[in-house]
Amino acid sequence: MASETTSEKLEHSSFLDKFTKISVTVGNWVYLRSLRDAFAVILPVFIIAGLGTLLNNTVFVWLFKGATLAKVQVFGNAISNGTLNVAGVLVAPMIGFMLARNKGFNNPIAAAAMSLASLFIMMPGSVKLAGMDGKTMHTVTGGMSYLNTGTQGMFGGIIVGLVATAIFIKLASIKKLQINLGENVPPAVSQSFSVLIPALILMSLFALIAALLSGLFNADLINLIKNWIQEPLRGFNTSIFGFCVIYFCANFLFTLGIHQTVISGSLMDPLVLINMNQNMLAYAHHTQIPNIITTSFVSNYVLVGGSGSTISLIIAILLFSKVKAGRDVAKLSLAPGIFNINEPMIFGYPIVFNLPLMIPFVLFPIIGALMGYYATLLGWVSRTVVLVPWTTPPLIGPYLSTAGDWRAVVLQVIILAVGVALYLPFMKISERVAAKQAEMNLDPKA
Repeated sequence: MASETTSEKLEHSSFLDKFTKISVTVGNWVYLRSLRDAFAVILPVFIIAGLGTLLNNTVFVWLFKGATLAKVQVFGNAISNGTLNVAGVLVAPMIGFMLARNKGFNNPIAAAAMSLASLFIMMPGSVKLAGMDGKTMHTVTGGMSYLNTGTQGMFGGIIVGLVATAIFIKLASIKKLQINLGENVPPAVSQSFSVLIPALILMSLFALIAALLSGLFNADLINLIKNWIQEPLRGFNTSIFGFCVIYFCANFLFTLGIHQTVISGSLMDPLVLINMNQNMLAYAHHTQIPNIITTSFVSNYVLVGGSGSTISLIIAILLFSKVKAGRDVAKLSLAPGIFNINEPMIFGYPIVFNLPLMIPFVLFPIIGALMGYYATLLGWVSRTVVLVPWTTPPLIGPYLSTAGDWRAVVLQVIILAVGVALYLPFMKISERVAAKQAEMNLDPKA
């Protein structure tokens, strides 16, 4: 009988079994899953924001000048106001709806409304706004600032959405707090009165917190979350060190059959999206672009062709492999790989539990991140200022996301070439291992 292969030993490892179980449990935690679902719903809004930013600052600039340009750019500014500048307001009800639905609550739309109402309760009662000269600051009451409703308030929207919905569902499940109007009342009216007391308790609780913060500390929850939670967390996770650590773990999980979004989708995606939105706003207002690591940065340099940048492996196989089975899988995977869909390669080639290929799969995205980060930091390529869909093919994505910087395309080509060189020796080792295993299975004495 043939001895157990290295890949089979790896697959049956008790440590990996425990690690996998923990990872799946964390990834399926209803709060993280709801967060991913909510961002998936509103992602098209931010892609549209990128389109408006691109048109305003490239196409319109080429076509119009002076006063005409300013009038035409109202188009892109209006899109920004309806997308980037209300990002925090959008995310709270979406999280409320998704969390309620994932928890099996029978009235998720009410949970969305409660999340939105709770978020506005926590907004500051007065804001400081610049005057017409752009320098003099005025304190204004009865108004809202895009600083609180937009990208800087996204984390506030996330936390309030999660907490308000969790409390609301808990209160709504207490039968003594439900008002029953009988069977003859229309369902919509009956459901509204059923959650009336829980809604009253929830809003009173948030209003009490807002009053205490304002009266005792002259502060508001949204800015406290931004200054004490969002910015420190974003600062670490989107630093090059924190980013590489998270994606190292995420890609390693994928080699065990657990999708990398279990880690990166929860810990990274909301933060790089905040960075992306800040860059789009800065670009729209012609100010300094603040962030290097963004959603488009990940697509351009880290996950080219999907997790592990496996399009480089496909190229290596098609150029240098003579194994028919591997070439057939690579040919079938090429078309989806161009659109950054690489599950056929990961599970069909396979990369999962394939020890030789696990090494470049985990390491190459880190190499791409380092190359992209330092090339951007040194000014060799422009920072990403447009959010493009994750399915945008290579070469097109970096050009569009940097608002037309051809150097970003060249950098991506170089990264892909490095990937081919990295994957090639491990691909050869994998082929030899597969051939040896086939021989052992054919030999009854093995």
